Amino acid sequence: MAMEAALVSVATGVLKPVIGKLTVLLGNEYKRFKTVRKEIKSLTNELAAMEAFLLKMSEEEDPDLQDKVWMNEVRELSYDMEDAIDDFMQSIGDKDEKPDGFIEKIKNTLGNLGKMKARRRIGKEIQDLKKQIKEVGERNARYKGRETFSKTVNATVDPRALAIFEHASKLVGIDKPKAEIIKLLTEEDVRASEQQQQQQPKIVSIVGSGGMGKTTLANQVYQEIKGQFECWAFLSVSRSPDMMNILRTILSEVSGQGYSNTEAGSVPILISKINDFLLDKRYFVVVDDIWDVDTWDIIKCAFPATSSTSRIITTTRINNVAHSCCSSFNGCVYNIRALDMVHSRQLFYRRLFRSDEDCPSYLQEISEQILEKCHGLPLAIIAISGLLANTEKTEVLWNQVKDSIGRALERNPSVEGMMKILSLSYFDLPPYLKTCLLYLSMYLEDSTIEKEDLIRRWVAEGFIHREGRYTAYEFGEKCFNELLNRGLIQPGESDIYREVKSCRVHDTILDFVISKSIEENFVTILGVPTLTIRNQSKVVRRLCVQGVEKGNSAVLIEDLVFSHVRSLTMVRGLLEIPSLEEFRHLHVLDLMGCFEWEDHHLENIVRLFQLRYLNLQGTRISKLPEQIGRLGCLEILDLRRTHVRELPASVVNLRKLMHLLVEGLVKFPDGIAKMQALETLKDVNASIQPLDFLCGLGQLMNLRNLRIHLDFEVDPDTEGRNMVGEEHEKALVSSLCKLGTQNLGSLTIYGWGNLLHEESLCLPTLKDLTISDLPASWQVSTCMGSLRNLQRLCLSVEVLKQGDLCTLGALPSLLVLYLVGKTESNGKLRITGEVGFRFLKIFIYAGCCKPVDLMFGTGSMPKLEKLEFNYICLVEANSLGFGIENLPCLTSVKCITVWGDDGIVEAVKTAMERAASAHLNHPSLLFQRFRPCYSCR
Repeated sequence: MAMEAALVSVATGVLKPVIGKLTVLLGNEYKRFKTVRKEIKSLTNELAAMEAFLLKMSEEEDPDLQDKVWMNEVRELSYDMEDAIDDFMQSIGDKDEKPDGFIEKIKNTLGNLGKMKARRRIGKEIQDLKKQIKEVGERNARYKGRETFSKTVNATVDPRALAIFEHASKLVGIDKPKAEIIKLLTEEDVRASEQQQQQQPKIVSIVGSGGMGKTTLANQVYQEIKGQFECWAFLSVSRSPDMMNILRTILSEVSGQGYSNTEAGSVPILISKINDFLLDKRYFVVVDDIWDVDTWDIIKCAFPATSSTSRIITTTRINNVAHSCCSSFNGCVYNIRALDMVHSRQLFYRRLFRSDEDCPSYLQEISEQILEKCHGLPLAIIAISGLLANTEKTEVLWNQVKDSIGRALERNPSVEGMMKILSLSYFDLPPYLKTCLLYLSMYLEDSTIEKEDLIRRWVAEGFIHREGRYTAYEFGEKCFNELLNRGLIQPGESDIYREVKSCRVHDTILDFVISKSIEENFVTILGVPTLTIRNQSKVVRRLCVQGVEKGNSAVLIEDLVFSHVRSLTMVRGLLEIPSLEEFRHLHVLDLMGCFEWEDHHLENIVRLFQLRYLNLQGTRISKLPEQIGRLGCLEILDLRRTHVRELPASVVNLRKLMHLLVEGLVKFPDGIAKMQALETLKDVNASIQPLDFLCGLGQLMNLRNLRIHLDFEVDPDTEGRNMVGEEHEKALVSSLCKLGTQNLGSLTIYGWGNLLHEESLCLPTLKDLTISDLPASWQVSTCMGSLRNLQRLCLSVEVLKQGDLCTLGALPSLLVLYLVGKTESNGKLRITGEVGFRFLKIFIYAGCCKPVDLMFGTGSMPKLEKLEFNYICLVEANSLGFGIENLPCLTSVKCITVWGDDGIVEAVKTAMERAASAHLNHPSLLFQRFRPCYSCR
């Protein structure tokens, strides 16, 4: 995933935005600043060169102290420069204003005087900034002993190498995974074709995050079985592979000749030599720590693909690399598991106590709490136990260590090995992902981080932006998935489509992230006992307040400078500051969950002219300032779970607002059509909106995600509809049709009313549709014909009919179908090859706790991979195995919360297990929460 340097990054600060703003000052709009244009141009060129150097230096894992000092100075200077430019541009105002009347002319004259002063001020500030940059550059050159930035080799021992020499007797929890991998390497694979088994080597790719013990596990398997082969090799690839060195190592180890005798002119020659040597031999090779697919694509060429008796193990932190390794030969992925509590305890105690010594009773509870924080990560357990080994075994001291886990480890020598391994993952990231990762230090330890919220904050901070055909948010999703794929964040909850919607950060990784954030003055954290102001810079860029008690905040903030704060996050506690005016350069204000905040706290918020993100979710705010429309840079506004019931008229002047999130009965003013930047609008109650809103909705050309509630009142005296409701419904249908031909990709509707009976409803751009509370009289065929691009559909209906399945099956692009609803009286649903669903991959059916007789016939859902039944009732009429043997691509089946008598439940389970065992893919079966059936008897 390629992307140019982020707008704002931990590596370059805000140099890129500064260069962009200086370029604007060189444009025609500001051509009246003739005296400073030459200086601005010179400054722009100087900063562009500095940005390039900073990006290069950010790739160095351990730059020298002088480099660090210089990098920090330039970054801090970039923030000051942007603040100065923003202040200047704000003071200039709108040059196109044409005030009328005497009073206005007086104001205009005064304004011009102010502009003249501003021009003189910007000229002086440009000169001062140039002088500062020159001084910083000269100081760096004066004290550096080399002419250019050179890469220095870190002489410290790579902790991964030490794992190879660990004796098996010292390893904990290794026996079971070692046996599993050996079994995978030695047993016949029933899934592999006969041709694969006869020709290809067998491969197992071990995947897991840093510190899970992949290298140790692979080495133990290697030591156990390498004697069964004619030749063998164990090599580590690393993050920056030297391909010639790697191939020479393989040739040296498998052939037994010295490394010095393996010289060759090129990579292809070495590959050919290795291939020729291994061609008629049984070999066993471990390729450890692969970081990208391209590297593997070269290495794999060295191994003959026609030796079915040979074996290969690879290890990696990245899922797609693991799958690429396995697809090359006859193989499978092995996801390494964390240690359970028994093995965690064994590993922990082994480091702390002699074999004949038990853990004292007064330390046992604390030990358990410490181990819970380690989450079975061997590296974390080893690091913490190493720290405690040098600590007196007292309850007080161990409690201090327990409380400081995840906060005070960054400077402790006992955990340098763990930090080194995490550092490898960090420095492998491109600049924009480094920045996104460090931003996680703004979240509480062990908290659940909502994906949508995180991405929107990344966007507002300027870390990511629109990239090609992707919106900024869509590109943020790619960044989120990349961090997930690399194992740096852990998946949290998933939605009904099995997409990850939240994440968590392992405490140990969070510890590393916080240490890097503080080191770079990227984030300042208040309220954490082990992070004092002495650890952090007094010039604050991003402030996170965690757990500050009322009355104590003054002590914490007295020495801090807030005038340059870009981001303020209140996690818990009320920061006692005189006014929001103190934060005049604020870009992000996140008050989610701060129920102490009330209307008067927002009195001066309209003065925050740079504000891009405002999250008031879960506060007591009941009214937004009337002049909220003055926040011309605002991009995200979150009012969910507040007491706001009506938006001020000026809200439609927020021309850059992209995401507006409300909840409940929030009434909009007229003029919604002015908000052309809107991409997300949730959750709007259409029945209380003015007609102007319902008409203007269709003019939002960039709207991609809409969630709307329909509760139009019914008037029994006019055959179920009143004239006002009918006019509003027609306006809404018209707007939805317009949106459906523009950019609308996701639509969620609750309480559909009569709209689906509108034959004219056309939504060809829609890819994701959720509809709930549909009446029994509703016909699927009414408006589904236009959904030719629909990929995901969730329908909640009162009664599901056989004909509905036929209509849905004809949707040409449908990949995921989630159906909720009871069947007709006979309870039968038949899916055959004629029904359709040619490309469906996921089918979830929730039967509302009613009997269902579902059968998949021959040729039905030929691409289906995942099948799930929720809240269904099993009775004698059920088709016992549901015909799952007729689903050729099926890989998993889940039956969750199933009602039924013991006999029929066991019969269904047996039938499904029998069908699964005979199935080509041997799909996994999961049965959860079986309950006795009373209502269906």
